[in-house]
Order: sequence, then C-alpha cells, then structure tokens
Amino acid sequence: MTTTSDRRPLALLTGGTSGIGRALAQAFAARGFDLLLAADEPPPQELSRALAEAGAHVEAVVADLRRAEEVERLWRRFEALGRPLDALALNAGIGAGGRFAAIPLADDLAVVDLNVRATVQLAKLGVARMVAQGGGRLLVTSSIAAEMPGPFQATYDASKAFGLSFALALREELRDRGVSVTALLPGPTDTAFFARNAMDDTRLAHGRKDDPDDVAADALEGLLAGRAVVVSASLLTRLQHAGAALLPDALVARLVAHMAEPGARPAGG
Repeated sequence: MTTTSDRRPLALLTGGTSGIGRALAQAFAARGFDLLLAADEPPPQELSRALAEAGAHVEAVVADLRRAEEVERLWRRFEALGRPLDALALNAGIGAGGRFAAIPLADDLAVVDLNVRATVQLAKLGVARMVAQGGGRLLVTSSIAAEMPGPFQATYDASKAFGLSFALALREELRDRGVSVTALLPGPTDTAFFARNAMDDTRLAHGRKDDPDDVAADALEGLLAGRAVVVSASLLTRLQHAGAALLPDALVARLVAHMAEPGARPAGG
C-alpha cells in the first residue's frame, strides 16, 4: 500500500476513510489520482481493495489532526514522497451536537481544533507548496450550515462558516497563482456523522439525506472544473441553500433549532 508513481497526480485527503471522505477517496481514484489518506483510523479493507482496483497507489496515515504536531507529521509523510501536490482536500471534521451550555468545553474546542486550526495549518503548508510548484487544487469541505445560524450545533456551524469564508478568501488571493480553491457545501448526508456527534435524537438525523457518493462526484467535478462553490447534491439541499440566503437570520435560526433540538426524535425512532 506504500507504492508511488510519478505518472499520476497525487491528492492529499484528510478524513478519507469514512463518510464523504471515503467517497472522495474513491472519486479521486476513479479520476486517476494516487492518494495520501489521513484519518483517525486505518482504511477499511474494502476501501483499500476498491482504490487498488481503480489503479490508485495509496499511502495511509493514522493521525489525530486536532494536534498541531500530528499535522506536521502528516506533512512530513507527504514530503517524503517527493512528489508534486496536485490536490489537497481538507475534509476532516467533527461536530458537537447539543445545548451549548451542556457540552463540555473540551468537545467544543476539539471542533475548533480540527475544523478550523488544522484546516489553516494544513492549508498554509499545502498552498505554499502549490504556489512554489506553479499550480494545484484545494478543496475545503464546508457545509450548507455555513450560511445559517446553528442552534444546538453552534460551534460546528460556526466552524463551517469559517471554512467557507476561508476558502473564498484564498480563492481570490490565489487566482493569479495557478491555484484553484473550491468550497464544498454538502447538506445532511447519509454517514455516521449524526451518531458520532450526539445528534441521533434530532429531527435532522431522521430526515432525508444525500448519498455520499453523489456528494463526492459533485465535489470532484466542481474541483476539477475550478468552481468556487459546490452545493451538493440533491434538489432539497440546493433549496435549503437558497432559503438560507433569502430568509431572515432569526427565522433561519428558529427553523434550524426545530430540526437540531436534542430529544425531538427518540434515537432509533
């Protein structure tokens, strides 16, 4: 699993073994990329097989990117490959669902550390490399939640708003440097996100969700086309995106609270 090729483009992908990240890994492989995958767990065997069958050479790094030294270790692993960085997909993220006053401070700070600080740290390294080599593509996984207040997921939604603003700002800075920046805004997606982030008992967790493979396909199409923002994937998600822009923030906050309030729907119900 640790072979490389100088004939294929290379993508560094964080959060690449589950959910949207896993689908992104397969989408990159299908588009002819080799991969450096970073996640908090090794790739499942079936994912490794699928990537190999697609012809991708894969390096996997198990790392806790909430820690600055782990981001540095990941970057050193990339540098050891001695290859150009054709794409950097900053996809790793966590949430902390529930009432802000009741969520442990450590949980909220972990969201900030991974979704914000690690994004900035790895983007700083990756963008510098891409500028030096004369080009590259950067994908930042944000969320449609970035455009609306997020009661009962306040720190998570704010972190995604940061990601969207950050991506659009970098895009303008880099538009004459050969580096394209794309923000991905998925809506509710059929992954383990809700279970992992104490949101199983919300209406949001039991509503319609997008297929992560569809989200990843839209993301790669938009990234390779150089689009600024990809809103993915279903019509419902696009309508939610449009509604957030048209409705007053106070009303949007009330609607989000209705969907994300803990205990609104029993787990498993």
